[in-house]
Amino acid sequence: MKRKRSIAVFCAAGLIAWLLLCAVIGIEAVEGALHPVRLPLSAEGARKAAVIAQENQAALTDAEVVARDGAVLRAWSIRPEHWNGDTVILLHGQGDNRSGMLGPAEMLLRHGYATLLPDARAHGASGGRIATYGVLEADDVRVWFDWIEKSEAPHCIDGLGDSMGGAELLDSLDVEHGFCAVIADSSFASFNEAAYDRLGQVFSTGPWLGRTLLRPAFAMGLAYVRFRYGIDLRRANPAGAVRASHVPVFLIHGLADTNLPPRHSETIKAGNAAAVLWEPDGAGHCGALTFAPAEYERRVIGWFAGKDAH
Repeated sequence: MKRKRSIAVFCAAGLIAWLLLCAVIGIEAVEGALHPVRLPLSAEGARKAAVIAQENQAALTDAEVVARDGAVLRAWSIRPEHWNGDTVILLHGQGDNRSGMLGPAEMLLRHGYATLLPDARAHGASGGRIATYGVLEADDVRVWFDWIEKSEAPHCIDGLGDSMGGAELLDSLDVEHGFCAVIADSSFASFNEAAYDRLGQVFSTGPWLGRTLLRPAFAMGLAYVRFRYGIDLRRANPAGAVRASHVPVFLIHGLADTNLPPRHSETIKAGNAAAVLWEPDGAGHCGALTFAPAEYERRVIGWFAGKDAH
């Protein structure tokens, strides 16, 4: 009897120790996600934006809006002299800033599109104390959408986002239904699934570890964020937003992506039969533009230009 009691005490102590370790792992992981390293705008980035605008006979101006929670969000607006009447919102990935979307912006300007390049909250020159991967950013996109409508009165507003920016763009379809067409490159399907991948990457195991042994760490991390910040990260769910949306959605995901595996966009596509998915064979994370630039340009411009046919 004494031996059984000792075993029970040992098992209970081991379980408590494991749960405490999971709590530490979960809290450290979500704090890192909520507070990405802020990459400030550089003089080189600003110079590059000015050169791109000049080469495309476009006006480069600063833009600013205030989010619903009071965060000040900042962007570049680049509008070509020979504007085709459409504007595209370009959203960057985690840890980047607006200058990371100058490549797609340059391509779009050549085809007559105006572009808006915001810094996401808690990134670049924008305010906001934490990044929430679409929970708050979805409404930020809606605020930018309203700003474009009032300041430019375009024929159509489209969207293109990379990685986190793609996920935030898709999440915004829940609150902003006026997009003519959107494109998400290397998006995650949900914060949950992205977290499983991140936990697995730390230990080189794949997502199964986060779904099983480290599931308590994930649950405790989510509970911590709800308690400390009042944010439910489970609401960052691009797959759910696309499932309920009638906006034409084009997904891009390189099959060589080891950051966010292609299954994320495949999951999003599976929920909406009208969504289109292009999976370039050798492209890595957000790498389709550099891997297959001509095909990327043809597909992106074709998607926006052919929006009436979707």
